Order: sequence, then C-alpha cells, then structure tokens
Amino acid sequence: MFCTKALAMKVLRHSEKGTEKSDMTMARPGETTTEALEVQALYSISRLISSAVNDIDTVFASILKILHDILQMERASIVLFDRKREQLRIRASYGLSHEEMQKGVYHIDEGITGRIFRSRQPFIVPDIAKEPLFLNRTGSRKTISKSAVSFIGVPIMLNESPEGVLSVDRLFGPEVRLEADMRFLMILSTLLSQFLILNRTIVSEKKQLRAENKKLKALLHARFKRHFIVGSSKEMQEVFWNIERVAPSRATVLLLGESGTGKELVARAIHEASPRHNMPFLRVNCAALPAALLESELFGHEKGAFTGAVTARAGRFELADGGTLFLDEIGEIPIELQAKMLRVLQEQQFERIGSTRTRKVDVRIIAATNVDLERAVGAGNFRADLYYRLNVVPLHLPPLRNRRDDIPLLLHHFLKLSNERNGRDIRMSREFLERLMEYDWPGNVRELQNLIERLVILATSDVLTLKDLKGNLRTVPDTVEDSSASEQRGEKKPVEAGNMVCYGESPAVTGYKSLEEIEKKEIEAALIRHGWVQIRAARELGLTQRQIGYRIKKYGIVKPKEYC
Repeated sequence: MFCTKALAMKVLRHSEKGTEKSDMTMARPGETTTEALEVQALYSISRLISSAVNDIDTVFASILKILHDILQMERASIVLFDRKREQLRIRASYGLSHEEMQKGVYHIDEGITGRIFRSRQPFIVPDIAKEPLFLNRTGSRKTISKSAVSFIGVPIMLNESPEGVLSVDRLFGPEVRLEADMRFLMILSTLLSQFLILNRTIVSEKKQLRAENKKLKALLHARFKRHFIVGSSKEMQEVFWNIERVAPSRATVLLLGESGTGKELVARAIHEASPRHNMPFLRVNCAALPAALLESELFGHEKGAFTGAVTARAGRFELADGGTLFLDEIGEIPIELQAKMLRVLQEQQFERIGSTRTRKVDVRIIAATNVDLERAVGAGNFRADLYYRLNVVPLHLPPLRNRRDDIPLLLHHFLKLSNERNGRDIRMSREFLERLMEYDWPGNVRELQNLIERLVILATSDVLTLKDLKGNLRTVPDTVEDSSASEQRGEKKPVEAGNMVCYGESPAVTGYKSLEEIEKKEIEAALIRHGWVQIRAARELGLTQRQIGYRIKKYGIVKPKEYC
C-alpha cells in the first residue's frame, strides 16, 4: 500500500511541474529506472486523458500503446461489461488483430477475466502454461511459448461496482517485477475509472442537449410551420414545395442564388425533413480555408501526415457519416481538390491525408454557390464532371427583392428577436416600413437582419423612423424630417401593418409615395417597356399573368391607344 501511495505522489509532483523530461532525467536519487518509467507513462496517460475526453476508443488505444512503448507490456487490453448481452467484451487492445479482438468475449463466470470481474480483485498468473483458468480465447499467443509469459489483470471499478478488466502480458525477464506491475496497473485502473465517469457525464449531457434542441425545434416548427423559414410569398411557397419533394431522397442538391438568400437555412430544412434528421448536419465553407487545410478539414489526416499533425483527426465526411454535409461556396473549391471530391461523391470512398486505408461513408451532400458554375467550367476553373455530379437537383432561391411580400414578416421576426436579445421594445413607423419595402436589398435577408440588429442597438427612441435609415441604405435621402418634430405636431399615430403595429405619418406629410402608387408606376413602366405584353412585364416584375392582370384592374391602368 505504501508503494502505491508513493508512486501516486510522484505522479502528482511531476504533473504539477508539467515536466516532459526523459525517463532518465525524471528519476530521483533512490528511484529505480522502472519507477521513473512508470511515472513517465502515468504522466503521458494523464495528459492524453485530459486532452481527449470525448473519443473513448482512441484514448483507450493510445493508453495501451503507451504501456507497450514505455513499459514493454504486451497484448494489453481493456475489457468492458456489455449490460445488454451480459458479457465481457474487449473494447480496446494493443497487439491484437481485429479478428482476435472479436473472439475476446467472456461470460462473467468464465476464465481469469471473469474471475477478476466477479471478485473485484487483481490477479497474477506467473506462468500461463500452468493456469487451467487461462483460456487464451483470442488465440493471440500461439507463436509465443507459454512458458515465457505471465498475465496480470486488475478490475476497473465505477462507484464500487465492477465495470471491466485491464490486463497485460509480461515476458519473463530479470527486470520484471509482477507485484510492482500490479500496483502500477491498479493506479492506472483508477485513472480509467475517472475517465469513464467523465466521458459518460459528457455523453449524458449531450443527449440531454439533443433532446432539448429537438424540443425547441418542434416549438419553432409549430410557430413558423414550414421548415423554420419565415416567408409566405409565392416564391417561398415554391421553395417549400421543392424542399418537401427532394428531402426524402438521397439525391445531391445544388442550391443556387445570391449571397444572403438563406442557402444554409434551406440546406438545414432539407436535412430536417429527411430520414437523416436524427444524424449529424455539418457545414464546411469551402472559401474560408486554403487548399491544404480544406483537404484536411474534409477528409481528415493521420498523425505525422504533415507539420503540426500531432494526432490523427477525422474529417467532416467521417463525422457526417449517416447524415448530411453542407458544402457552402462549392464554387471556390481549389481545382486540385476537385478530383478527390468527385470520387467521394460518386463512390462515397476516400483516404485520410497520410493514410492508405480506404474509408467508406454514407453522406448526403448539399452544396451551395452564388457563382455561375457553368461559366467556371467554361473558364477551366471547375471540373465539368464534378459540376454534373453536383447539379443533380438544382434549387434556385429567390432574392429578397423578388419576394417583397415577405419583407414585413421578416422585419417583424428579426425586430422581435433583436428586442429580446438587447432588452429593448423598439417598434417601426409606417414610413420606415414602406421605405424598406421599396429597397432592393442587394444583401438580401442577411442584409435585412444585420440592419435591424444595428438599428435596434443604436436607436435613441422607441420608434424607428426614416431618420434612423440615413446612412444605412444607399438610396435614402440625406434630408429627412426629424421624427421628433412630427411627433410634437401630433402627426404620429398607430397604423396596422400585418401583425405589427407601426407608428408614422401619412405619405403626404413625409413627401414619399405610398406603396400602391409606387407599385402602379412600376407596373405601368414595365408594360411600356414590353410593348404592353402582360406576360413579359409580369416575368420582369416576378408576378404571374393572373397577378399582373389583377393589379392592372385594381389600379385602373388603361392601355394607351398607340398599343391598341
């Protein structure tokens, strides 16, 4: 017991100093080289555990490799209890093949492993050739003389209950001390227990977060009805319809449209409406990383594959296995990566950087771009075969200027969110709303959202007016009547605008035309430009023939004699 405490104190002292010295420099006067190596191994294992809590299998495998590399312990394995099958199964090993690991299955009343698990006590077999309980079920020791092998196993305990067994082989030699090895493995078993507790706590918290996220999504879906996207215009109804058609399939989707039109939102909506909705949805911005880093981000890399690759790392294709990977700005992917991208899209196979092992994944690809890929193909900047592979189901997202009916809904939505975030109660005046309805929104929904957030933060009163827009929209006049003066004259009064209450003056007071006047002028101008051919004018304005006919009748627009 004294030796175990002394060794633990050595680990603590070395860990606090953060030393990374060699085993020889770590030894103190009176220490043996073996003790120094044990301290070095425990220090390396402690650092490993603290840096990779989430990946239990990788940590286990790395710990067992440390036992082999530093302490020359052979065929180390970690066996955990499978409660569903009521069996002990090898979870990780070093020195065993995959086939040998699959054979390592024991009942709790079987062999030495079962005895250690049931008794909750460590066990040493000095010579496995003389131990009838030793089963050698994995068959991994056929090439080694049994007379030269010892076996050491210790229980892994969680809250006074057995959870598994840690075991190693030792080859006979003058430097081997089985009792000291057992004490070392008992200390390591305690570290493994703490690691398992921490890992399971994190897994439980993630599960709880996923449940809460699913609940919140359900609430949002009930509020916004259609895929969590705000919009009720004809153009958005068509987008919703396309989402519902394409979501159940496995087809690659290419989202086209201007920047800020909500391509990531539509990609997520397709994922949430698909059979993969319980699996990962990951996003990669192909324009944000240089070619070398983008390749590592997408496909992963092995340890030592390049400078700085200190550990192996899974790429986004692996992490999204079973789910959806959204490749934003796909038109910016470097030409040297496009061949590898084409292969993974066609065959769902790839290799990590620095590896020859082919990995297979099941990932649904949704790509997005705001550039003309056909033109990029013609210019030699984009592979034609990759373009055709991506362009299986193209979906065009309309710019905000073509769905002006959605602007009041979006304004209400973003204003409410911004008020909640910033603790404000800001409203909009009527002329403010009308002005934003006229604006062409070159940045689309993203521009609208950022504008509202900025105005709410900077607002000096409870009502947003034209004065607040000065300098924020390119076409707003510099001479805007001070809203406070109008308010003093009593001209500001509430006006219903959809489900919002707006406060403002009449168009006559502000000097701006009403929305109806603006719309009438735009329709007349479009009709004149197209020789009074209604269907052409409607197409330019983003209307159907029925809609433009209704508006011509509504505004009393009369066809000039020269067009009769």
